[in-house]
Amino acid sequence: MRAAPPTVVIVSGLSGSGKSVALKTFEDLDYYCVDNLPVELLPPFVRSLMKGDTLPQKIAVGIDARSGHAELGKLAQWRAALAQLGLEGTLIFFDAADEILLRRYSDTRRRHPLSHNQTGVSLQEAIRREREVTTPLREAADVVIDTSQLNVHQLRRRIIAEFALNRGAALSLLFESFAYKRGVPADADFVFDARVLPNPHWNPELRPYSGRDPKVREYLRSQAEVAEYVGQVSQFLDTWLPRLRGETRSYVTIAFGCTGGKHRSVYLAETLAQHARNQGWEEVATFHRELD
Repeated sequence: MRAAPPTVVIVSGLSGSGKSVALKTFEDLDYYCVDNLPVELLPPFVRSLMKGDTLPQKIAVGIDARSGHAELGKLAQWRAALAQLGLEGTLIFFDAADEILLRRYSDTRRRHPLSHNQTGVSLQEAIRREREVTTPLREAADVVIDTSQLNVHQLRRRIIAEFALNRGAALSLLFESFAYKRGVPADADFVFDARVLPNPHWNPELRPYSGRDPKVREYLRSQAEVAEYVGQVSQFLDTWLPRLRGETRSYVTIAFGCTGGKHRSVYLAETLAQHARNQGWEEVATFHRELD
């Protein structure tokens, strides 16, 4: 039996608004990603993938102002072509205030894409022109994300929360790790403190690695206190998470914190996420605030 048609996410927006971070995040979520695809090539590109032997089930395509105003204005036509293939592409548009974009370009010293081949075009004018060119995309977007007040970590977390988890599921779980020195995640539903556990940071051999690496995982797994901690937290979550299924919330965030957010909290988030999957939870994602 042929697999179900893939999910197609179209990523667009203003340069400097976070499109590259978004595409990298989708790639980390196992999406097949292609950046700067001319919009008129969207249907042929997806059609070619559907003819292959190994069809990606999740596809993210980056489209920006370099496609040109005329072609971007035909986006509805290209999305209709996707619909004829049995697909419905979701368009996400990333935006930010002009002063934020100006500051980001000033900080990175990068050139704006619309000023590469044009002399005498100021950054402010390039941003204005890009807003004009991408107006059809913003107006047609299913989701508009303003990143003016978001840093890279917050943007990644939002994408994971909104697109890695199935909003149609009864309840989705997000396991997050963090460093106490940078504050507790404001929207965490459950917070567990891992600072009482043995710290791999004090082992010079383990310090460069994170809780996702085999050496650190093996070390923590061998500690009796860690095994006891995991067992007790697992029992707590197994008891109380199923009782949240009847509420109106779409997902629950379970956060683990340690001093640096690199070893113990990461290990616990990954370990408890896998435990949840083993318990039958279908929608489970992880986010490591200090690593991602």
